[in-house]
Amino acid sequence: MTISKKSRVLFLTAVASGTMLNPLNSSMISLALHSIQHEFHLSFTTVSWLISSFYLASAVAQPVTGKLGDMLGRKKLFLIGLLLVAVSAIGAPFAPTFMTLLIMRLFQSIGSSAIYPSGVGLIRSNIQEKQASALAVLSIFASAMTALGPTLGGFLIVWGGWPAIFFVNLPFIILSFFLGLYMFPKDEKREIGGWKSVLRQLDTIGILLFAGAIILLLSFLLSFSTKPHYIEGVFGLLFVGLFIWRELKTEKPFIDVRLFKTHRKLSSVYIQFILLNIFFYCIFFGLPSYFQDEMHLSVQTSGLIMLFMSGMSILVSPLTGKWIDKKGILQPIVAGTCLTAIGAVLLTFFFLQAPMIGKGLILSVLGVGYGFGNVTFQAAMLKTSPADMVGTTSGLFQTCRYLGSILSSVILGILFGKEITAGHFHMLGTILIIVGAVSLLMAFRFSVLLKKAS
Repeated sequence: MTISKKSRVLFLTAVASGTMLNPLNSSMISLALHSIQHEFHLSFTTVSWLISSFYLASAVAQPVTGKLGDMLGRKKLFLIGLLLVAVSAIGAPFAPTFMTLLIMRLFQSIGSSAIYPSGVGLIRSNIQEKQASALAVLSIFASAMTALGPTLGGFLIVWGGWPAIFFVNLPFIILSFFLGLYMFPKDEKREIGGWKSVLRQLDTIGILLFAGAIILLLSFLLSFSTKPHYIEGVFGLLFVGLFIWRELKTEKPFIDVRLFKTHRKLSSVYIQFILLNIFFYCIFFGLPSYFQDEMHLSVQTSGLIMLFMSGMSILVSPLTGKWIDKKGILQPIVAGTCLTAIGAVLLTFFFLQAPMIGKGLILSVLGVGYGFGNVTFQAAMLKTSPADMVGTTSGLFQTCRYLGSILSSVILGILFGKEITAGHFHMLGTILIIVGAVSLLMAFRFSVLLKKAS
């Protein structure tokens, strides 16, 4: 089914108002940790599990729920995801214990994770005209919620305490649910048999091995900020090996690992997206700390300076979508990686001594590069994915985002763990130049693969 031009706005509103819930809730919680810590009389390490568990659960749930959407129907999974977030939005504010709150947070993570791959699959199936522009709408909402989440969370906490950051989800859930119920076409009937058949087709053992590998490896990476848990890293690698062995042997694998060899362009997109998120989460999380600790700027001033980057990213996203619709994905990918590499050089060698307007201009260059990359890699992922696996590949795409953000936390923890100085900032800049250079080389290699295929 193809959505008409008149219905397009309502269709995209339904998808975007749902997919924005994951980035909104991943960033908004940061301002609530202090209040929750004191209410439940916890250490900061304990309360920080509200963030870590969300990332870990999302990294696992995105491809799993994407696979379920491919099997059971994307409209169904989208609406179920919204209902799970609604359970957390109502249940979390009344949680009697921290463990109950953590469980509600997991409902929120799994539910919001189910929405994205289903939403992307719905766009792929139902919007053929100017598809990249439609995907750009999702990027705009995600970028805006990530950037504005902490600010919005701060206002809500002042107004209604930490429970308000859960209640605020309800209007978006109601809007997305009823618009989706009306606008999304019915799922095609699938002959999947009973629940035993579903579990067999779902490759439960493969999912458990995948979940174990992701949780152990990401937990190992997160431990670098304190004391590395090497045993978790070893067992994580063991689970990876078992997962690959399992997927190569089973008839209906959860993730056909051969896909990464047979679809090299898709594999390249995943790697480039990980690098993009390592690069920009290092800046997104690292620069505000440097502004406040080393430059002694206020929180408000630091936030305003960072708006140069996030604001430009939001502004160029719709333009990038139109560019892709007219010219394809090749030019925006090369342009985005070029700007990222240039921005890394400017950040490393000119940022510290530049006047405030100069700092803003450098961050604007980086914001344009991120805007190009965020939209283009999303479109490239859809273009290079097998049509019957869009839910799974979209979920893996989001897992790459979480992997990039966690790796950036590891880098920042190592560099800025004890103190933040100009020397550490230059070391970070050097790392970003290397990441930018690798991204640029991979973009040129990706363009060669595209030209060979065309």
